[in-house]
Amino acid sequence: MPLFFITVEQQERAIVERFGKFVRVVGPGLHRKTPFAERVADRLSLQVEQLNLEIETKTKDNVFVHVKISIQYKVGDTDEQVMNACYKLDSPEVQIESYAFDVVRSHVPSLGLDEAYEDADSMAQHIKDRLSEQMAEYGYQIVKALVTNIEPGPKVKEAMDNINAARRNQEAAIAQGEADKTLRVKKAEAEKESMRLQGEGVAEQRKAITEGLKVSVDQLAEAAGVAPKEAMALVALTQYMDMLRDGLLTGELSAQAAKEPHTNASG
Repeated sequence: MPLFFITVEQQERAIVERFGKFVRVVGPGLHRKTPFAERVADRLSLQVEQLNLEIETKTKDNVFVHVKISIQYKVGDTDEQVMNACYKLDSPEVQIESYAFDVVRSHVPSLGLDEAYEDADSMAQHIKDRLSEQMAEYGYQIVKALVTNIEPGPKVKEAMDNINAARRNQEAAIAQGEADKTLRVKKAEAEKESMRLQGEGVAEQRKAITEGLKVSVDQLAEAAGVAPKEAMALVALTQYMDMLRDGLLTGELSAQAAKEPHTNASG
């Protein structure tokens, strides 16, 4: 049976030769072939494959970096592309790697380190466009190109970490300063408000005392039949006597409190 038929799997193409010369490309399924004259020279998969590369280069500011790239590629779907992939190129990975190295090493040195990070997507698109143009001749399609990482040397990474840490500390200090400033402002506003309320309370208290004295003087003058001036003097004398009485009472209580510990100690 293998002498008369060819079986091709899904997502696969077979190259058929007759006496060493290309005849045709056959797709998935069962196909007839001429026994002894025809043979399957090669089988090519149409599945997407991925090539991972790591390229060392130098940026515009003289920092050596490792650029990690992932390139997804596949053999084209047409018979002509399959034939070109079979006969024109022996090792697509080597060819793709060469073009990718050329693109990266011509693109990155024109950028600073920070610019290279920001320009990663543009660099990936540039790689894809260049590879698509070059590999089309050999029957290959570039599905996607990704710049997965741009990694500087250990010392540069440490310096970048220190710079970022210093920037974060500076931002934290500014934030703390703003918070302290806000607290001081709020405290001053609260003290101002407290003093205002305290002043209003004292004013109200004095107003109440004045009104109380006025009422007392008027009532006393009316009850005793004396002049307001004499009634005022009498009220003042009454308040003075009350102060003396309160002072004497406070003194007696203090003296008694001072004697009690001595009495308890003697007992």
